[in-house]
Amino acid sequence: MTTRIACLGDSLTRAQFSVDYLGLLERRHAAGDLRLARFGVNGDFAYNLLRRLDAVVTNPPDVITVLIGTNDARASLAGYPVEQAMKRKRLPERPSAGWFQQCLGDVVARLRAETDARIGLLSLPVLGQRLDGAAAHASLAYSRMIAEVAATSGVACLPLHERQTEELREANPAPVPYREVTPAAAIGVLAQRAVLRRSLDTISRRRGLVLTTDHVHQNSRGAALVAEVIEAGLVV
Repeated sequence: MTTRIACLGDSLTRAQFSVDYLGLLERRHAAGDLRLARFGVNGDFAYNLLRRLDAVVTNPPDVITVLIGTNDARASLAGYPVEQAMKRKRLPERPSAGWFQQCLGDVVARLRAETDARIGLLSLPVLGQRLDGAAAHASLAYSRMIAEVAATSGVACLPLHERQTEELREANPAPVPYREVTPAAAIGVLAQRAVLRRSLDTISRRRGLVLTTDHVHQNSRGAALVAEVIEAGLVV
C-alpha cells in the first residue's frame, strides 16, 4: 500500500539550495511505498504557507509534514533584512514570535479540519554551527513555539532541532561564525554548482560546516536527519 505524503515548507523543502530530504526519505523505502508531494517555496514565512493550503487540502494525503519557521526565526536576528523580506513576501506585518505562532496554529487548524491526514510539525534545523550563538538560540526558541502549537493542536512534533543539536555536539565542529544568507550568496551557491560542478556537500566541507551549506540550507548530513525524524515519527 502506498503512503501519500505532502511535505510543506520553505526553501529547505523546495530543495534548490538544500539537499533534497524528500529524495532521501523516498530512498529509505521500496519503490512505490511512498508517494511524495512537494509544497516548498523559497523564503516563505508561516504566514505565506497559511495562504497556500488550498493545493494541499484539495487532494488530501495520508501524511502531512510541516517544516516552517526558519525564516521567521532568522527575522528575529540582528542583521536580517526584514524590510526587504516583508516586501518580497508581501507580509502584512512585521514578523514576530506571536504572529508566527498564530499563523502556524491556523495552518494546523485548517489541515485538521479539512483532511484526515496524520500531521507532524518538525522543530527547526539548527541555525548556524555555534550552539551558544544567537542564531542557534533563535532556532531553539522558535522550535519550542512549534512544540507548543503541536501540543495544543494534538498533532505530532518531530524533534529535528533536538537531533541536529545532538549531531553537532558529537561532531564538536569548529565554531564558524554565523553569517546571514544574502540573495547574492544563494546565487553564488548555484554558480558553484553549475560552473565549478561542486556538490552542496563539497561547498559545505570547504566552509567547515557540518550540517549546512551556508548556516541555513541543509547538506546531505542535515537533510538525512530531516528524513530520519519524519520516518520515525509518521511513516509506518
